[in-house]
Amino acid sequence: MNKTISRRSGGQILVDALRIHGVKRAFCVPGESYLAVLDALHDVQEEIDLVVCRQEGGAAYMAEAYAKLTGEPGICFVTRGPGATNASIGVHTAFQDSSPMILFIGQVARDQHYREAFQEVDFRQMFGPLAKWVVQIDDARRIPELISQAFHRAVNGRPGPVVVALPEDMLTEMAEVADAGPFKHVLMTPAVEQMSAMQQLLKQSERPLMVLGGSGWDAGSVHDIQLFAEQQNLPVAASFRCQDLFDNRHPNYVGDLGFAASAQLSSAVKDADLLLVVGSRMGEVSTGGYAALDIPIPKQQLIHVHQGIEELGRVYQPALAINSSMSSFAAMAARLAPTPSQRHREWTRALNDHYQGNLECPASPGDVQLGEIIGWLNRRLPDDAILTNGAGNYAVWLQRFYQYRHYRTQLGPTNGSMGYGVPAAVSAKLTCPDRVVVSFSGDGCFLMNGQELATAAQYGAKVIFVVINNGMYGTIRMHQERNYPGRVSGTELLNPDFAALAQAYGLHGEVVTTTSEFAPAFERCLEMSRPSLIEVRVDPEALTPRLSLTQIREQSSKK
Repeated sequence: MNKTISRRSGGQILVDALRIHGVKRAFCVPGESYLAVLDALHDVQEEIDLVVCRQEGGAAYMAEAYAKLTGEPGICFVTRGPGATNASIGVHTAFQDSSPMILFIGQVARDQHYREAFQEVDFRQMFGPLAKWVVQIDDARRIPELISQAFHRAVNGRPGPVVVALPEDMLTEMAEVADAGPFKHVLMTPAVEQMSAMQQLLKQSERPLMVLGGSGWDAGSVHDIQLFAEQQNLPVAASFRCQDLFDNRHPNYVGDLGFAASAQLSSAVKDADLLLVVGSRMGEVSTGGYAALDIPIPKQQLIHVHQGIEELGRVYQPALAINSSMSSFAAMAARLAPTPSQRHREWTRALNDHYQGNLECPASPGDVQLGEIIGWLNRRLPDDAILTNGAGNYAVWLQRFYQYRHYRTQLGPTNGSMGYGVPAAVSAKLTCPDRVVVSFSGDGCFLMNGQELATAAQYGAKVIFVVINNGMYGTIRMHQERNYPGRVSGTELLNPDFAALAQAYGLHGEVVTTTSEFAPAFERCLEMSRPSLIEVRVDPEALTPRLSLTQIREQSSKK
């Protein structure tokens, strides 16, 4: 452990702490409130790669995506006031997605607190409901202690975001203090008795269903949980936007419990006599608005495995609660004796057959068939390709018709946050430069963080950005037509030429107006030495894979 006690500024002490905790990359939008940190980062450019973004929301999303990909805390620096409020969207995403992240915010000088100084915000109050912990460091001598605590809080238990406010004068203050050591992951392990009880409940069940979700996974635990599912003949569903936790081509996979969930899978959750929920909180989306499980005691036997003790019994009282890290639980589960069951095998086969049938996409209105495009990408992309998306109806095609094969190939916000796909893809490509990265956005979603194309161009992040353009906020329009059919208000968009916009940023740009044009355009983008963008212009009628805009309106009008 580094025992440095030399006289240093607060900014230098902080950057030394980042180095000790293993930080390799940080994302930022610069601000005068933390100039001392930027100065200290100048001296460690070979150790910490500082990625300068164009808006704090994009920077925070990039840090959150980095955390998803690596399992290590995503680091983001922003300035006070407007910078912090812009970045709050990424903090909320990290909180609901359980992603370890630390947001550092430059703050007004200590002698200016509580005067509503220029850009002053009380960050403890602002971020209190959005983060695991919020702290302001008022003494440079406490930086090693409090930064160590920030890292430990971010990664352990249920991972999540921590917010650290840094008064400007504290960062220039000189102090002598010893450095702390690097943070450590604390892994919880199930009791042997709990694993035996789980195995007994599985043996007694007729219609079990395992649901995977949450964070804290790695490639090893994903492998172990698949082995466990095979040995116990268990059907496996993924919670919302966690499809890459299990090979979607595997015969035990039965679909995802997101907005694209089939009616059969939704019914299977209700009809199961045992639910083994591993890592997922079983939130609103994955339970169909909390309708799939009775509260507080589900009619299904519920075994809930989660690394956050506060999540066990929070909404549902489980028959068996197991507080464990994903790696420890999956490793012990994989070592359980196989229990071949013909009942389980037939139940799993039936659910997988339903899933396979749901991969067939009916024709949509217009010359562009998104289902065919996603199907082509499903065949064309390498198994380790990373796909990112924000929020919107366009994502339903991606989640329903693309099959994720490897861990950490899906980056999507479970909090339904728009604007995530572009910055997440930039972060993913910088983190994994040898992998294909494809970003999906709707036209409304794209323009919330489209300025990060400049970041992609600046750092040579060779992402292929796909923009699905239907000239509206599609999801809101869908709900509008269902509740107020024909009364269009506030959902129409007049868009730029996205391909031309990409070219202005220095990217390669293409426009696709028919299904057949997509594959050649995508192949050209793969060959490019720079980032590229494909604008896919779709018929506004193609609002969902199952129903057109007109059909939704007509059904609602008859009610």
